[in-house]
Amino acid sequence: MRILALDVGDKTIGVAVCDELKLTAQGVEVVKRTTPARDFARLKELIVQYQVGLIVVGLPKNMNGTIGPRGELVKDFAESMSQVIPDIEIKFWDERLSTIAAEKSLIAADVSRAKRRQVIDKMAAVFILQGYLDSLPRTE
Repeated sequence: MRILALDVGDKTIGVAVCDELKLTAQGVEVVKRTTPARDFARLKELIVQYQVGLIVVGLPKNMNGTIGPRGELVKDFAESMSQVIPDIEIKFWDERLSTIAAEKSLIAADVSRAKRRQVIDKMAAVFILQGYLDSLPRTE
């Protein structure tokens, strides 16, 4: 089973998925948020399409490690998602600086500002998922 990562924002949700060996993260898409029902319906489609067994949600924390208002909104989103998609485990992953890292990566790749805006959330989801994957124990 694959792992899906979400970078949840007010207007969009960045989505990434890992390969079957759980080694690398790839960006999938940016879901434009409309209503919770439509948002969760699209996420369900992606879960089925990629045969997902775990969802990792980026949890924005303050630099001192506390959870602020933004983090509480993300936790509320994940709680609602768990009610609609009850058969998939959801884990949180500290996403501090993931958007900044994604932005720097896109700038280094000479991606235009307009294009960066279109893909930044997807890239942030990739950074979240890759961080999670890198933390998994490996058997040689």
